[in-house]
Amino acid sequence: MQIWVGLGNPGPRYALHRHNVGFMAVDVIADMHDFGPVQKKFAGLAQEGRIGAHKVLLLKPATFMNESGRAVGEALRFYKLDPQALTVFHDELDLAPFKVKVKQGGGHAGHNGLRSIDQHLGPDFRRIRLGIGHPGHKDRVNGYVLGNFAKAEEDDLAAMLGAIGAEAEWLAKGDDVRFMNDVALRMQD
Repeated sequence: MQIWVGLGNPGPRYALHRHNVGFMAVDVIADMHDFGPVQKKFAGLAQEGRIGAHKVLLLKPATFMNESGRAVGEALRFYKLDPQALTVFHDELDLAPFKVKVKQGGGHAGHNGLRSIDQHLGPDFRRIRLGIGHPGHKDRVNGYVLGNFAKAEEDDLAAMLGAIGAEAEWLAKGDDVRFMNDVALRMQD
């Protein structure tokens, strides 16, 4: 069993925010890989399914970003898994828009969702960094991440999410490099 968590804030008013791109990614994975129905579990919304031969639980914490670690910790404890079974999809300011990078462990770089998971479980989990770009000045970061993607970005966003869903089996197999390469190739089309 692997647990894949999308970070975001619950509720329709946040749905299209840049900060919610993690939620968007797990939703696309669930749709493309025919995951089961959404269940209220682990202080969030969970869906079970398979990606290739691998059993995966998709989780969107309903705790708001700052408390994401509580929901993630509940799920890992329930399945008696350690953080190596965890993959977290999150927005990344320090990555060009619509670039996708995989990183094992590390710091939280001021991301409150990652900070919360670090506090509950430590930093040793896989992160799927979804580039949203930087607004240019740190005073503008909050409004930027809590703002919707621009209309002009919607095609690139859809392409990135589709590529993630299409190449998710490489993540399930643990081939992070192949996943990143194949997502990048799909994004060039």
